[in-house]
Amino acid sequence: MASLTYELTLAGLAVGGAAALTGIGLIVTYRTTGVLNLAHGAVAMIAAYALRQLVVVWGWPLWPAALVTLLLVAPGLGLLLDRAVFRPLARDGADPARTLVASTGVFVLLVGAAVLLWGGGARDDAPVLLGDDPWLQLAVVAAVACLVTAVTRWTRFGRELRAVVDNRRLAVLAGVDADRIAAAGWAFGAFTAGLTGVLLAPYVRLDPYGLPLLVVEVMAVAVIARMRSLPVAIGAALLIGVTQAQLTRFHPEGWAEPLVRAVGANLFVIALLIAALVLPGIGGKGRDALPPAPRAGRTPPAVWALAAVCLLLPLAVAGPDLRTAVQVPALAIVLLSLVVVTGRAGQIALGQAAYAGLGALFTVLLTADGLPVLAALALAVPLTGAAGLLTAGPAIRRHGLALALATLAVGVAVSRFVLTQPYATAGLPAPARPAGFASDRAFYLLELLLLTAALLVVAGLRRGRAGRALAALRDHEPAAEAAGIASTALKLLAFTLAAALAALGGGLLAMGVQALDPTAYDPLRGLLWFAAVVTLGADHLLTPLLAAPLLLALDAAGPAGAAAVVIGLLATQTGRLPPLTAFLPTTRPSPLPTAGRTGPAGLPATAPAPAAPTGAAPRPGPPSPPAPDRGARLAAEGLWFTHRGGVTALRDAGIALPTAQVTAVVGPNGAGKSTLFDCLAGAARPGRGRVLLDGADVTGRPAHVRARLGIARTFQLPALFPSLSVEENVRVGAEHGHHRGRPAAATERALLLTGLAGPVRALPAADLPTGTLRRVELARALAGGPHTLLLDEPAAGLDAAETEALSRLLAALAADGLTVLVVEHDRDLVTATARTVRTMEGGRLRS
Repeated sequence: MASLTYELTLAGLAVGGAAALTGIGLIVTYRTTGVLNLAHGAVAMIAAYALRQLVVVWGWPLWPAALVTLLLVAPGLGLLLDRAVFRPLARDGADPARTLVASTGVFVLLVGAAVLLWGGGARDDAPVLLGDDPWLQLAVVAAVACLVTAVTRWTRFGRELRAVVDNRRLAVLAGVDADRIAAAGWAFGAFTAGLTGVLLAPYVRLDPYGLPLLVVEVMAVAVIARMRSLPVAIGAALLIGVTQAQLTRFHPEGWAEPLVRAVGANLFVIALLIAALVLPGIGGKGRDALPPAPRAGRTPPAVWALAAVCLLLPLAVAGPDLRTAVQVPALAIVLLSLVVVTGRAGQIALGQAAYAGLGALFTVLLTADGLPVLAALALAVPLTGAAGLLTAGPAIRRHGLALALATLAVGVAVSRFVLTQPYATAGLPAPARPAGFASDRAFYLLELLLLTAALLVVAGLRRGRAGRALAALRDHEPAAEAAGIASTALKLLAFTLAAALAALGGGLLAMGVQALDPTAYDPLRGLLWFAAVVTLGADHLLTPLLAAPLLLALDAAGPAGAAAVVIGLLATQTGRLPPLTAFLPTTRPSPLPTAGRTGPAGLPATAPAPAAPTGAAPRPGPPSPPAPDRGARLAAEGLWFTHRGGVTALRDAGIALPTAQVTAVVGPNGAGKSTLFDCLAGAARPGRGRVLLDGADVTGRPAHVRARLGIARTFQLPALFPSLSVEENVRVGAEHGHHRGRPAAATERALLLTGLAGPVRALPAADLPTGTLRRVELARALAGGPHTLLLDEPAAGLDAAETEALSRLLAALAADGLTVLVVEHDRDLVTATARTVRTMEGGRLRS
């Protein structure tokens, strides 16, 4: 028994050592470049194939071939990725979401290239570099970790590296060559990836799919270390590796046996799932959404007609065998799910293949239980939607890169523990087609009908209130929440609908080929689908109709791996190339229906004094408790707030806002004024103190709840939704703010108040002059019918005439009963509008 324990421990240390190398490489790459390199496993696979090519095929001696592979091929590949893909993105200031898309593209590209070069079959003759001695492998891991630690702590390069990590722009201004630091990080990360691949290849399947996915799973150790600590990553890798090896000695009988076996073989998957969903994530709020493509006009009907003709073409030119064609509408529905969650909601969803697989599995299971096929499919769709709801719940609370990792982890876990397990799929019959649709032609027509219905559902969603709200969340989440949008509920809607659509497409895919093939829904397939949708245009309804036939045609007509190479290559350039659907002909979008007359495009010379800023009478509500201060509805008492870096922004700050007056807060930059706004509006929660609204404590209420309670705000930098028009931006505030009964009338009233009721209303909110952007943001805040308005430097960027007009408008609003708090550096605006002026310095408010 002791001997078995020792042997299993050695085996676990060997696996853990390779996982530790992966963690080291990922952390170094992330710390030097800011990129979460999903392609790390693909680089490892390429290095393993390169060593095999040199040794097995070309007959090189092992160690010279290993030195060439590890010191030339792998680092060279890393440098190539830096120069061709990631350096241009860094210079353009690309956010983490775009670099993650590029990293996904690199992954897909390298996998496709490996299939083209070496075929898709598994190889069992990979050279063994270090033998079976795990202690030697651990010594290599320790040596690499010590080298990294020594370089980062005690060399000039390490000091420059830390400077770039802390503040890249400031480091560049200080003379640090950030590009050189990033290149070194990519070269070293690729070296560790190559070493991982060379060490793992003899003991796992060396094929273009298995090894990259295995390395993706062991990314868990870097996530556990929060992409920072090498000792934590190494310790986690060794612990998980040894534990996984020890689990192989348990052989329970009965129903638990296959489950324990699956856990023992996939402990790194479980660790990745827990780390991605439970542990504090990497990245930050507001940096996880894909930015929208430039706003395009409507697609002309002729383009839709041409797409319909192309889809109907197989019925006219093909014979009765449409085995490839029947996959097109089904795959288009799966890709349409990504249009919802990635295109419209902006979320990086890498696990849609799992929901497609669950849809297929549920359909087959229900059919096996005696349900008609269409009824089984109709039931499988909401079942998978419910599964999407359950998995999306913890996932959407992730921000930054952790959200992408969470969706990827869910996809990998579903594949490993459900779709590929005999206890879930063994003995199931082949998927049947519905009665009356057994032939390819009939089934193809059924798919087209379902695809049309899915397109109409998504089109309705995009044009409606929920679609505008999703676009707002994608464009600027803090501003969307400040407008009253409940981000969590809306993201759950997007993920659930996307899971249901993927299930519909997945079930149809299985029926089309009449086989339940788990490899058709593996996580790598999901990455390919994601890259294809983003490359063609994630927020365009034509994208699924273009991407599905493109992917299937490349796979059917071209060599194996062609689709991955083409899509991967395009995805690596998404930071520099517009989506391909941007080149389609369009017509100019028309404005929303208006509820009243239009006004001048510029701010009027004399602002009206309306009876109600939104044109909607306040709805009766429950009686309010006594106000905390005479004439004040909103007040704050004893607010303390300390940022993560340890800087205390608020120190016992208190303020009461008199009703129907303009109150101004002035002070130097860094005094804590914006932090005070965040605490009043719900974007930040103070460490101590409380915020009172009509005497009730609302300190724990989030931003969207306070917006619906009547507290509206603007931001120091204009926070708009660039993919929406001016009118749609304002409509979002009317639909989700304090008074939501008459959004069309409220929108029109706010546009008139701010001088935006003319032709400017139909323009996209991107690239407008600063003065117009400020007015759009103010109109959006007013459209919700607030009783309290918080304006953070509203005159910044305005000229003298615009500032004067703004002061008149604020005076008119206050005279009408609106409570206004202004943080402003413009003394003329403060003098002209404010009846009360408070000075803020060092986080404290003074009279």
